[in-house]
Amino acid sequence: MVALDRGAKSRTADQDLDELSGLCMTAGVDVTGRITQARRLPDVATFIGKGKVEEVRLLLEETGADVAVFDDPLSPAQARNLEKALGLGPGGEPRICVLDRAQLILDIFARRARSLEGKLQVELAQLEYLLPRLTRHWSHLSRQRGGAVGTRGPGETQLEVDRRRVRERAARLRTRLGEVRRTRELHRKDRAAVPFPTVALVGYTNAGKSSLMNALTGASVVADARLFATLDPTLRRLELPGSGPILLSDTVGFIHKLPHALVDAFRSTLEEVCNADLLLHITDAADPDREHHRRVVVEVLGEIGAADRPRLEVWNKIDCLQGDERLALAAVARRENAVLVSAQENLRLAELVEMVATALGSSQREERFVIPHACSELIALIERGGAILGFDESPQGYEVLARIDPRLAGRIRKRLAEAAAAPGVTC
Repeated sequence: MVALDRGAKSRTADQDLDELSGLCMTAGVDVTGRITQARRLPDVATFIGKGKVEEVRLLLEETGADVAVFDDPLSPAQARNLEKALGLGPGGEPRICVLDRAQLILDIFARRARSLEGKLQVELAQLEYLLPRLTRHWSHLSRQRGGAVGTRGPGETQLEVDRRRVRERAARLRTRLGEVRRTRELHRKDRAAVPFPTVALVGYTNAGKSSLMNALTGASVVADARLFATLDPTLRRLELPGSGPILLSDTVGFIHKLPHALVDAFRSTLEEVCNADLLLHITDAADPDREHHRRVVVEVLGEIGAADRPRLEVWNKIDCLQGDERLALAAVARRENAVLVSAQENLRLAELVEMVATALGSSQREERFVIPHACSELIALIERGGAILGFDESPQGYEVLARIDPRLAGRIRKRLAEAAAAPGVTC
């Protein structure tokens, strides 16, 4: 593994390599060595400079490794130069596979995607990453056909054919993704017909989002210590005492230097975050780099247009802290208005549920309805989308006092007005 030490105070090259090591482990790559290069700007040709390239080559020979992973994005020229400098085989093919962080993350996403939408999104991101790098794959072929009589003239080179095929495949993927997005939008409209508040779990990868969803809802979402265990969004119902049901949404984790191609490809999936009534920002309380992780999550939320959503800070994994550490963190959490929990040990989850109910309650209001006997099914609609505070029966119908979302209240009043305008017609 190779990283640049740019002299940043907020994050060191060793911290970057620690995270890169976790990505390698998730991708099934064994780490045999680390190298850092102290320089603020990467070398244009080889990213780390000729001297460091030789050091990397010697380390690869010493350990017998056949993959060199760089923590930063490599340009096509840099990757090509590195492959040549690290050694070529008898036929001129690279002996060492040179990968950058983006390629590693794309490979992990390709392995983890399960749903149709997830697979389409990952393949599209891979093609967009590959397109400007196709020259590396066809460097052994002639770009122009010519020389002998009868062979001159316009023609399409292998490189151009391959680029055209990639663009055509990407266009087909965008069309299919558009169809999937329209289906997702229809499902979202169906849910809006009975507008349960939606709470989205967001946070750095491996912060414990899926474990928390399982602990709160009894779901069986895959919860793995490896990075990016969850790619496809998952919705589960959660009952809030005294406030009615909500929908809890688990989403893909964020990470430092997340490739922009992935952010764009997963934008439709992340729309669940943008449309949520409340975000639970899950942070690994035991991670010494948690402040940096929190900043990364806030930055990505800004990129996808969710920075203005109401957010509740949740610091998970307090079971990994000792007594003094937990007390010190509790003082910080009070200043940050965060709640400390442990999904693994089911610690303080009831307090979290109460805070969620309080946060969502601020967006609801008390409404009073007089529902005719012919429209009694609206009472069940109120119960599903809110909480009934008072109930009485009168000759005019049912008098209901409820705390519900204003959107649902408006829908109910509209249906009552339609029933009043057409006597004898049920709601």
